[in-house]
Amino acid sequence: MNHTIQGLFDVSLVAQPTAEDASGAILGRRSIDKRYHGELDATSRGEMLSAGSPQTGSAGYVAIEKVTGTLGGRRGSFYLQHSGTMSRGDHALQIIVIPDSGTDELVGLRGRMGIRIADGKHYYDFDYSLDPPQDQQD
Repeated sequence: MNHTIQGLFDVSLVAQPTAEDASGAILGRRSIDKRYHGELDATSRGEMLSAGSPQTGSAGYVAIEKVTGTLGGRRGSFYLQHSGTMSRGDHALQIIVIPDSGTDELVGLRGRMGIRIADGKHYYDFDYSLDPPQDQQD
């Protein structure tokens, strides 16, 4: 069964040490701490790597975060993989559930997440499917 949920999340990004790049690119590494609210009631921890061009508005990032909590009342954890680019202000972002990363009651989770920022608040849009619990599969 497919589900679509939306909610708020709080995020803290903390800069971490990076290697220097002589090409003029701006390299970054950050730790990620999030708190998801709503039908996804969870916390996450992760790492982000980014590179920005000297051209204003162009950059890219990748990140992995481990999400732990409840989704639709089912407890467990799963990993999200982020891949984002900005090309002179045009944005492209893909966030997917890493296949087979769900644990406990979230085994079989598949999905995609979107992020919106409005009025200084962060929102998630999560389209997912989840296999029925083991005791209901027969």
